[in-house]
Amino acid sequence: MTLVKFEPFKEFETLSDRMQRIFDDFPTLPFNWNEGFSPRIDISEKDNKILIDAEIPGVKKDDLKITLQDNILTIEGEKKKEEEHKDKNFFRSERVYGTFKRSFTLPAEVDTDKVDAKFKDGMLNIVLKKIEQSKTKEKLIELK
Repeated sequence: MTLVKFEPFKEFETLSDRMQRIFDDFPTLPFNWNEGFSPRIDISEKDNKILIDAEIPGVKKDDLKITLQDNILTIEGEKKKEEEHKDKNFFRSERVYGTFKRSFTLPAEVDTDKVDAKFKDGMLNIVLKKIEQSKTKEKLIELK
């Protein structure tokens, strides 16, 4: 008799792999499974600054719009599809196009007049200077 090690989660890995292969084979399903193009964004903090790094490949500088209102940063734009080439026979097409809009509530108050944004080689880098929050004094309110 041969002993076989019991691995209860092995079947879940196999199921996950099968599901992934199904969606890999059909990247353009009739319904929007993956929400279209959405840039990947990192938000970090260093000293008295908030740093935002966004990967936005294939988007032109003129197709980006960045706004900051009520401590909410919004990055929106459009990744436009290249003109179709009718003489090509595609074996696989995985690139995603379309409009996107990402909004983030910033973890601290920032100075809207001191924002530095640069876009180069598909990378958007935004540096926001944090504002020192004024400490409010505690006030005793009398009951009437």
